[in-house]
Amino acid sequence: MTITAIIVFCIFALLDMPLAFALGFASLAVLYQADFELVVLAQRMLHAMDSFPLMAIPLFMLAGELMVKADMMDRLVAFANSLVGRVHGGLANVTIIAGTILASVTGAAVASASALGSALVPALRKHYPDGYNCAVIASAANLGPVIPPSNAMIVYALMAGSTVSVGGLFMAGIVPGLILAAGFMGLASWISWRRKYPLTGEAFNAKNAWLQFRRAYIIILMPIIVVGGIIGGIFTATEGAAIAVVYSLLIGFLVTRKLKCSDIPGILFRAAVSASMVGALIAFASTVTFVLTIDMVPQQLADWVLSLTSDPMVFIWITMALLVIVGMFMESNAAYIMLVPLFAPIAVNFGIDPIWFGFLFMYNLVVGMMTPPVGVLFFVMSGITRTPMGAIVKESMPFVILQFIVLALCVIFPGIVTMLPRALGF
Repeated sequence: MTITAIIVFCIFALLDMPLAFALGFASLAVLYQADFELVVLAQRMLHAMDSFPLMAIPLFMLAGELMVKADMMDRLVAFANSLVGRVHGGLANVTIIAGTILASVTGAAVASASALGSALVPALRKHYPDGYNCAVIASAANLGPVIPPSNAMIVYALMAGSTVSVGGLFMAGIVPGLILAAGFMGLASWISWRRKYPLTGEAFNAKNAWLQFRRAYIIILMPIIVVGGIIGGIFTATEGAAIAVVYSLLIGFLVTRKLKCSDIPGILFRAAVSASMVGALIAFASTVTFVLTIDMVPQQLADWVLSLTSDPMVFIWITMALLVIVGMFMESNAAYIMLVPLFAPIAVNFGIDPIWFGFLFMYNLVVGMMTPPVGVLFFVMSGITRTPMGAIVKESMPFVILQFIVLALCVIFPGIVTMLPRALGF
């Protein structure tokens, strides 16, 4: 049955069928072969989606849509520009800082890319070539699943079961996320200096920086309140996402005053479309996971890995290498749902810290959103800017290599990932 599922999935995926539909057809083929009632498909899909933690994903997406429509991005960009606008690669660094703050609200790379692209592409085009602009925005957007709150971490924790907590994974992402953001800024500055891109913005002025901070601080407080409340046990990730939505509404109506009641239906529609794509992937992938479990694939895979090595670090490196390949060809949410139930139990059997392994697993697939041939963020940025895919891929490679370097550091030095969660009792 497993072989049938893989063959059918690959055929429909190669035909450019949306991954949710490819997974659905693979599930139907396997259920037919195994002589299951088709009602099993609906039951498994309903069971996968009947989850309170999963409600956080559409709510965080809704909060991100509200932020963009309420022009909160303008205040964040102005604040970032007052800090680093005049250094080499100043506007690129502004994009990365804005992406870092936005990441702490949306939790998703695609949503962040859309928001950053619509807000910053016109300004970036005045100073840098389109391929480089797309690479910078995609890299900044890819901080979304790394810095908490992260939709990817929520999905991973759901699929891994009780072995890892959402709060623990959230805390695991803070230090690597900040290292990655700082690395992106340094790389953008070096590239801009080497290519002699013009300086942008005005020289740093403490008075202006304080003025811009006063305009933006109420927006910056949002992720502090949401993430702090989740980590402090005041509310769950889903409740925190709902608070982010209410907070965004209040800022849009009362502070920026750019949000109108007539905007709400369109915002809800866009958030629903984005969330439904994730939901469809989760629902259909759960049926394929069900088939893999029936065929005892997890146990067979565990036996095969144990036959190769009994060293936990060798298992980690094998898994990371495999995920690099998977990330090149498979959408990350589908990969979490299909592979986490297979690999997470093996990591537990090896005695590997589940928070460390969970973050490495998630982060590797996040980098896959910027690796060809199926780099989702490349397609998003190409659609926004009408830039040829080849130019985006070429300019993105230094940023992709940097992300893999950070991944290697997190493998070699586990404390980068586990220090903060352990200090907070996770």
